[in-house]
Amino acid sequence: MKQAAVWIIMMMVFVACRPRTLQPGKALVISHAGKDASCPYITKDTEGRPVVSWVETNKGGDTGLMYYAVSNDDGYTFSEPLAIPSSSGVYPHDENLPKLLFKPGGTVIALFGIEANDPRNKYAGKVMYTQSFDNGKTWQAAVPMVTDTAGYDQRYFDMALLPGGEAAAIWLDNRKDTSAEGSTLYFATTHDRSGFQNAVPVASTICQCCRTKMYVAGNGDIHLAYRDIINDSIRDMVHQVSADGGRTFSKPVRISADNWVVNGCPHTGPTLTANSKGLHFAWFTMGGGQGAFYCRSEDNGNTYTQKESLSKSPMAKHPQMTTIADQILVVWDEPVKWKNDFNSRVGFQYKAADGKTKEAGVLTSDSTYANFPVISAVKPDKALVAYKRRAGDKSEVVINLLSMP
Repeated sequence: MKQAAVWIIMMMVFVACRPRTLQPGKALVISHAGKDASCPYITKDTEGRPVVSWVETNKGGDTGLMYYAVSNDDGYTFSEPLAIPSSSGVYPHDENLPKLLFKPGGTVIALFGIEANDPRNKYAGKVMYTQSFDNGKTWQAAVPMVTDTAGYDQRYFDMALLPGGEAAAIWLDNRKDTSAEGSTLYFATTHDRSGFQNAVPVASTICQCCRTKMYVAGNGDIHLAYRDIINDSIRDMVHQVSADGGRTFSKPVRISADNWVVNGCPHTGPTLTANSKGLHFAWFTMGGGQGAFYCRSEDNGNTYTQKESLSKSPMAKHPQMTTIADQILVVWDEPVKWKNDFNSRVGFQYKAADGKTKEAGVLTSDSTYANFPVISAVKPDKALVAYKRRAGDKSEVVINLLSMP
């Protein structure tokens, strides 16, 4: 494996809920010691400060509570972990990833999933959200995204800030007007403090258990990517775009004709970002090759380049990407042989603006078990990466600050 030109600055550990300063060269943990932590997510507040959130499960239980921490110095140090009390009962699922969003004026939204306990589907979930109107000091009671009694299963959601300061959300929903297999993708936006309203279906026959992705470009276009069920059996990634704030969306177009025929749920969704050269995508498939792949579109999703592999591992999956100074940084997880067993490590590619790979390598040791990375640019030359790492019989959330060459 080629030596990484991206060098890693590992950040502080929260010990006894106190922030610490940067300590270069060490893998350090953001979650509480001794707790089972998962579902790392990275966003920014209205001042552009990095915010990392995660879930810690209750002792002896399957559900837990969301926590988050804010950095005042571009990721070198963070505040102590802050709990979101009204997220109690969140079901930790690294693909059905809880998320935070900061709106102008002090409103913060936490979006998360819980178990639905509905007799119509024992695996059903429910999307909930809670709002804070004082920058996270206090939180309103959580409310369901869907109150229609016909809607008993909502999962695999995403959320983004729109140019006007409102939030938009998408999710997979059991409500549909077709007998074909799959879920319906719904779209809704907030209105001031009234929460999400005017939910509308955008597409149907979506693979029921893969992460969805929403990306709002600098010009306000709303891009959606997800795994569609095509011709009743093919589960490939598609893209849609809205140029009018979500009132209408283009028809779904495959980003790659993988023709993956699978009667099941891959549990790994797409990722999407953009720069001056167009749209950039990464995803997992076992059609026309196997593993994590990358392509781009220079014409806003009308045509796409031929896909290229991100890793030599045929089981590289869960890719995530970000734009940093017009360049692209992609991370994913992949299995790696360690002694007489297999671990999981986090790999990366650093790409030029036109998608050409400049550097590639791994961010974590083969001797550890690390997966489900997420990534966000924090400065023109730095990106924040968070991932889940196994620690004995529990998991912890680790954060890295990457300086670009």
